[in-house]
Amino acid sequence: MSLILLALVAGLVSTLGHFASQRTYPIWLYLSVTVLLTVVILMLLVKMIAGFKTISAGDGKIVTMLPLRNQTKVYPLAEVIAWDEEKVVANKREFRQLTIVFSDKNSFTISNHEHVNYDDFFKYLLKKLPNKRPKQKGK
Repeated sequence: MSLILLALVAGLVSTLGHFASQRTYPIWLYLSVTVLLTVVILMLLVKMIAGFKTISAGDGKIVTMLPLRNQTKVYPLAEVIAWDEEKVVANKREFRQLTIVFSDKNSFTISNHEHVNYDDFFKYLLKKLPNKRPKQKGK
């Protein structure tokens, strides 16, 4: 998503630069392209910011936050129904995703590519909630 956003911003800057230096096209074309690119960029930015979430764990609880919605939920570890880790190897890289399901049927998913402290969080869950993890087949 961020590469698409970068391409759109580059297109907007290029269009404005072309208008400032050469002006070979009619002004209505510059205006319409600029407005269209600006609207699409703003929509993508809002979508990216709305999807921003944080999760933290410690002191026997897990805290989930959605800053744009101004939502914060604190879950004691007893409210965790299940959690599991899924591993996928793609392009010679290991992609790991951790899913946590809470008693109010909410779930949270984090991955090792998007979160710096993924390994610490996995070890915390493994230490505090080993019985909430489904049995692994073949292990």
